[in-house]
Amino acid sequence: MTTHNDQQAVFQYTAEDIADYLERHPEFFHERPELLGNLEIPHEPGGKTVSLVERQVSVLREQNQKLRRQLHEMIEIARQNEELARRMHKLALTLMDAADPAEVFTTLYDNLKRNFHADRVAVRLFTDVPASCNNHGPEFAGSGSGAQELFAKLLETHEPQSGRMKPQQQQLLFGDTGKEVASSVMVPLHGPGWSGILAIGSFNPERYQPGMGVELLANLGEMLSFILNPWVTR
Repeated sequence: MTTHNDQQAVFQYTAEDIADYLERHPEFFHERPELLGNLEIPHEPGGKTVSLVERQVSVLREQNQKLRRQLHEMIEIARQNEELARRMHKLALTLMDAADPAEVFTTLYDNLKRNFHADRVAVRLFTDVPASCNNHGPEFAGSGSGAQELFAKLLETHEPQSGRMKPQQQQLLFGDTGKEVASSVMVPLHGPGWSGILAIGSFNPERYQPGMGVELLANLGEMLSFILNPWVTR
């Protein structure tokens, strides 16, 4: 004999059962518009409820606002990238017009600090110093110094590396001020029979993070290598 409680148990449905039914029968609320208008759901603690339709409109409004914010962010990022590309192009033209390596390095350092907000900039070339480059500052590290070994992995990959650098690398690239650099980007430089590093440092540990996009800086490394190569191999 079936009791009243047994009959109740037969007709109990879980939330998943109801959701599955509605998903398979999308016409359910379309055929019962009065039911959709009368349904209310909890909205916030305290027992307050709102119409299901009102809540759905609110959700769609929130999603629309989120999409608008994302669109504005994408537009702003595109604008910033366009400005960076413009500055990089202008820097390239200035460097190609430099009279000698000393002017190349001075122009590069000043431009990156002024227009790209770099706190420290350094270039080290691992090659025997050509006569034409004598007395042009600390940029050249002789090939017999062993300094190149500190950057062997970076030079092998030919890809810029961002984040923290090792203390020995900091010392070689930035000298005594290297301890102030909390994050950096190291860009490999290459030419026939020589290699080097362009280092851009920041006092902010969050400025240059591992895995960040560095395509523009990679292009800068290729451009700088091309400009320096005639003097280095002369």
